[in-house]
Amino acid sequence: MNDTRSPLQTIVIYLGALLILVWSGGPFIWQFSTSFQLDKALTSGSPSLIPDPFTLEHYYNAFVEKELHRYVWNSMVVSLATTFLCLFVGSLAAFALSRLNVKGRFGILMVILSVSMFPQIALVGPLYLVATNLGLLDTYTALIITYLALGLPLVTWVLFGYFETLPREIDEAARMDGVSIPGLLWHIILPMSLPSLVTTGLLAFITAWNEFLFALAFTSNIDRQTIPVGIANFTNLYYVPWGDIAAASAVVTVPLIVLVLFFQRHIIEGLTQGGVKE
Repeated sequence: MNDTRSPLQTIVIYLGALLILVWSGGPFIWQFSTSFQLDKALTSGSPSLIPDPFTLEHYYNAFVEKELHRYVWNSMVVSLATTFLCLFVGSLAAFALSRLNVKGRFGILMVILSVSMFPQIALVGPLYLVATNLGLLDTYTALIITYLALGLPLVTWVLFGYFETLPREIDEAARMDGVSIPGLLWHIILPMSLPSLVTTGLLAFITAWNEFLFALAFTSNIDRQTIPVGIANFTNLYYVPWGDIAAASAVVTVPLIVLVLFFQRHIIEGLTQGGVKE
């Protein structure tokens, strides 16, 4: 297709992209700058974007004094376990609803999606009572089960949409060659659905990584608290350490940015291709 945009249209498009970049990236840039500035510079009347003088004091405070690495480890365990379980259970559900003859599958999908429509604040109380009765408070299990329930609807819907784009002739050819239904999923459908798996996996990981409300309710000590709760614990009654909070936020944001940039092509392909049925 020939590009028929005029120079003015091209300029407008690039200006719009630049504005979006500044709007989206500005808070992160300011956050990183804050993490390298002294406390007195942060509370001065004229804050500066460029650190002067440059300091790593806040990173030292976050890791040494406030033990940020322990919160990072807890979040990593919970987020990775949630992601793998979401992909495992969600792929089975999406495969069954997409490739098998399941009656009322769209009704089932609507029921699955409705689970994610409940506000989290309405679920905290009942789930807290359940976790208490089962002895799951201050455990990874309580967080993983909760995050699994929150992430599964999205994972199932995205994978279902992507599986629907795969030609049915693949199923017929595989069955003629003697491939079982589990083999069709694990050896054919899932390898062909790598972009969608990457997309849904990242979404599930980021959701679990950033979740605060349930982690705050279900954990009460540093051995199981995740990063959002840990950063909230940085503050005290009389002082808010903005530099330490910015340093911790920078540390936990960088991995997400790297993951999204590294898998950018798969994310775009997974989100767009699943919206078209061939």
